[in-house]
Amino acid sequence: MVTFALVGATVVTAIDHKPKSTDRLQRLANVEANRRASLLVDHYEEDWSRLWWVRIEGPASIHHDGEFHADAIEGLVDKYPQYADRPPQGAVIAIAQDLVTSWVSTP
Repeated sequence: MVTFALVGATVVTAIDHKPKSTDRLQRLANVEANRRASLLVDHYEEDWSRLWWVRIEGPASIHHDGEFHADAIEGLVDKYPQYADRPPQGAVIAIAQDLVTSWVSTP
């Protein structure tokens, strides 16, 4: 599970302070190897008529610092109050959307 935000039309997620078993995360290795990524956002409720999901896919890049990294962190802090006192400090993965697919249980 990851947190995410939009910076313009780019989807971003960052490596945050939540405990991880290693700092060599597979998601970073995958982006480095493939230069593409996808993000699946889903909504679950006990009432199955209210289920939905959206998948965003596209070219991906990793940012460790710089203006885009700062903008991405700002977007995440704005979206998630939990980051107000402790913003993510790690790498940012950026996905430039070139394919968006979705499903909803009830039209």
